[in-house]
Parts: sequence; C-alpha cells; structure tokens
Amino acid sequence: MGARLGETAKGRVEIKGLNKSFGETHVLRDVDLTIEDGEFLTVLGPSGCGKSTLMRLIAGLDHQDSGTIAIGGRNVDALRPDERDIAMVFQSYALYPHLSVADNLALPLRMRWLSARERLPLMRWVLPSTRTTEAAIAKRVREVAEQLQIEALLPRKPAQLSGGQKQRVAVGRAMVREPRVFLMDEPLSNLDAELRVHMRAEIAQLHRALGVTFIYVTHDQAEAMTMSTRVVVMMEGKPIQVAAPEAIYADPVDLRVARFVGSPRINTLPGRVTDRGSIALGEIELPFAGSVSAGEAVTVTIRPSATVASIDASKRGLTGTLTHRENLGSDLFLYVRLDGFDAPIIVRDDPAEIGAFPIGGKLRVKISPERMLVFDQSGQRLRPRAPASALA
Repeated sequence: MGARLGETAKGRVEIKGLNKSFGETHVLRDVDLTIEDGEFLTVLGPSGCGKSTLMRLIAGLDHQDSGTIAIGGRNVDALRPDERDIAMVFQSYALYPHLSVADNLALPLRMRWLSARERLPLMRWVLPSTRTTEAAIAKRVREVAEQLQIEALLPRKPAQLSGGQKQRVAVGRAMVREPRVFLMDEPLSNLDAELRVHMRAEIAQLHRALGVTFIYVTHDQAEAMTMSTRVVVMMEGKPIQVAAPEAIYADPVDLRVARFVGSPRINTLPGRVTDRGSIALGEIELPFAGSVSAGEAVTVTIRPSATVASIDASKRGLTGTLTHRENLGSDLFLYVRLDGFDAPIIVRDDPAEIGAFPIGGKLRVKISPERMLVFDQSGQRLRPRAPASALA
C-alpha cells in the first residue's frame, strides 16, 4: 500500500500493429500509435471508426487479434484490466447507486488494498491493520474530493446528484488510484450543451494539474480541439492523421480529415489543373504552383472564413445565388448556390451586413488562393511549391 501511495507512474503508451475484427468486420487495421507520458491525446472520429474498440483494447476489456500494447515500457497484452494501472471514465458514469459518493470513491482502493476477508463489514473495523488502511483510504478520498471541489457531496447517493456532479465523482473515482493512464470514453455525451462546455474546461484544467496521460475518445470535434495536446483522427479503423489540434484544422493531410473537422463544414469544389499550372474553378483560375499534371482533376477545399461575398458584379470571383442565411449573432453564414456547381458553398460574413444580402440575390464569392487546400483524386493533400498569391 505504501509503495502505491508514493509511486510516480510513467504513462507512455505504445501501440504497434494492432488489429481487431468482430466476425467478418475488420474494426482496427494495423494501428501504430504512441502516446507520450503526460500528454492529452484525443481519438476523434465518426461512429463506427474503431475509436471505442481501441480504448477497450488499451484497457484490457477486449483482446486484439494481433499487435502489441505497452504501458510505461511494459507489455500489457497478457495483463488483466486491473493489472494495467489504468483508470476508465465512462459516459454512463457507472456509479453504484446504493453507495454514497465517499464509498464510490473509496471502492477502487478497498478492492486493491484490502483482501476479501478484510473487506467484510465487521472485519474492516476489528483488525488493527484494516483500520490503518481505511484511514489511509479516507485521507485519499478527502484529498481527491477537495481537488474536485466535491467535499459537500461525499455523504450523498448518486440519485441525489446532477449530471455534472456525477461526472466529477466518476473522474474522482478514477483519480484515487493514481493511475498511469486515464481513459475517457465520451464522458460528456450525456450532459447538456452548456454543461459540456463547462466540463471541457474542468477536464483540461484537471489534466494540467495532474500531469498524467489522458486518452480521450469522442466524436465531438469541439471537445477534441479545445482540450487536447494532440488529436488522432480515426477513419475506417486506421489513424488518418495525428497532430496538434490547430494542425488538424488548418493543415489536414487527407480530404476526409478536412471534411470531418470544422464547423460549418469545409467547402469542397471540383477543379482541374490547367496547362499553366493553375487550377480552373468554374469561371476563374486560382494560382497553384504544385507538382501536378495538366488536366488532372482535383478537389479544392476552402473554409467559410476564407471566402468573401460581394454584390458588386465587377468583383472577381464565382457567381452564385444566395439561397439561405444563418445569423448566429457573432457570425453570419451565407449559403450560395454557385453557377455551374452542384453543391452550395458557405461564406462567413459580418452579421451587420445581413441587409446587403437578400435571399435570391446574385453575388460574387472571392476565394483566397493562399488559404485553399487542394487534394488529388485519392483524397491526398497536394501542396504548392511556393505560396499562392491572390488574383487581382
């Protein structure tokens, strides 16, 4: 018990060649991933991409078909979940309804520090050694409760708690064991929107305070972008890109990543490389000094914030018709059906300009070449050899 209380755990997680199938369904495909000690890594992806399966394999709740997992430099493939020195926080909280908050927090320590005989109700207070251990457990529970500011909740039962309070207790139950790694599987999905924003900040602050490895699974890009040291975007059972949140947003390497990250969704338009090396996009050409063959079809993507709308017909740009407006107070989003294109694009503008853009009116949309992202037919990023300059 004493060694466990003072132990400094290392939480580096190394995943090599991980594969997992359920029947004929291949869920994970040759996953290689390293999570450094103390970092906050978020596994982001749509439903069915394999992110929760990856979490369960790290925890030992399922076993991989092939590949290895190491935690703190030790291979854990043959270890049970309770031997891996990890702690999980579930979206369902998984609190015992008949136990008080204090007993829910204490339970992991009692299971680890007391024998089955010592956990019997009478024995817990008869044996001197058990009383000493219980005192140490109570001290640790108080420390965690103070850190999470839930001391007043210790006597309550889970039914007497709000969603946010239950979430704090679930995190506290993971904290008491001082694990090497925290695994969080969509822990905020059951909370309302306002509380999710608040709990995002709390979890990020908790990570900074503890300095322990956090692996966080979510399909919510706002959670990934606001809390993480790095984000791994999963698609079809494989990590597509692993990078800092700002790089995932601004510098995606795959079209699927560009489409998945960002709200509103990134605009995508079909283009073609000209003999001059520029990209023909409808009625305009955009400079692009990339290693790409003339005549090749490409996909041009542009964030709504990198477009400018104007009702001035003399302006250079793509011509279109305004079909819808969304005024969010801080932002105005214009939905424009471009002439010659199937899908509309979204332009971000100043809400104060809403009167200048009537529904059904014609307008011009200018695209900033230096901010466009270009992808080949397989969805891989094409990079220019030199920065593009805007057309006059």
